[in-house]
Amino acid sequence: MNSLVLLPTVLGGSVLVTAASGWAVDLLLRRAAARHPETPLWHLLRRCRRALRIVLLAALLRGAYRHTAWPPLQDNAATVDRILSLTLIGAGAWLIVAVSSAVVESGYARYATGTRDPARVRRVRTQVTLMTRVVTVVVAVVAIAAMLLTFPSFRALGTSVLASAGIIGIVAGVAAQSTLGNLFAGFQIAFGDMVRIGDTVVVAGEWGLVEDITLTYLAVRTWDERRITMPVSYFTTRPFENWSRGGAQMTGTAFLHCDHGAPVDLMRDKAHEILHNCPEWDGRGWDLAVTETTPSTIVVRVIVTAKDADDLWTVRCAVREQLIAWLVAKHPDALPRILVEPPPGAETAERVRATTQGTRGT
Repeated sequence: MNSLVLLPTVLGGSVLVTAASGWAVDLLLRRAAARHPETPLWHLLRRCRRALRIVLLAALLRGAYRHTAWPPLQDNAATVDRILSLTLIGAGAWLIVAVSSAVVESGYARYATGTRDPARVRRVRTQVTLMTRVVTVVVAVVAIAAMLLTFPSFRALGTSVLASAGIIGIVAGVAAQSTLGNLFAGFQIAFGDMVRIGDTVVVAGEWGLVEDITLTYLAVRTWDERRITMPVSYFTTRPFENWSRGGAQMTGTAFLHCDHGAPVDLMRDKAHEILHNCPEWDGRGWDLAVTETTPSTIVVRVIVTAKDADDLWTVRCAVREQLIAWLVAKHPDALPRILVEPPPGAETAERVRATTQGTRGT
């Protein structure tokens, strides 16, 4: 048969077989997802169909293009083989990463749905995220190595590289000491349960939520939407505050400076009323007491509780604002006062004192 007829036949047949196979696999996945809606695996696997089609097309073309007997392809068979091999390796690595990510995400989704403890969910999420990235890095390294081995020059180079692997390993270890330290610190954070995605932490004087954890860095989102990026080794070598450790429930304080004549008992009753009308207060406990005095004021401390850091902030602000508003409206004399002129009677007493001293002098 003429090569000009075989070429479109082989190419068209490969494309048709690839399209039909991809459609059949997608149809099976859709039916499986419809029969088992509680399992997100089948829906997630549908994201792999593009990589699957590339793998099938590259494999079919690599096995069938020689049968076309087309002179340009026969003359450049080595180059065509290498291009198709590289495509097959790259698409295969993409398919492996996509399938493994779908399986891991499906398992995490089912675990998160059946678990009521948010701390455990955050821990598993952190571990799953890091494991997925490790698999991606390993597959990418293996794929790149396989691609390089398709070139004869790199095969010859491999012998000399293996001969000097010891020296290269020592040099690379010294040069990448910081990177390797962060890498192992990432594994320590993931499986040591030190910090998890979604935890409330205080690092370097900044309060925020752990937004992302990778093998080398950790991102903290502050209350004003800033992102603080820190190496993961920071959390294994320096102390930091993890407010979510051991549970999300928290206890906080609100301080008020008042006059010495402030009605503390009435303030205690008002604070109790404010907390009962505050939906963010979890009801675990509260207290109001005078914790310090100065020559001009007293310090009133209100202790409140909440289910997490966000609600605690809201409760503290509500208690502070409403207590101050109540004092301004009902007991303005309880607020701190600064005397800018002598009190009534002070001028008369000063004159009497001056007159007495003048009489003694004469």
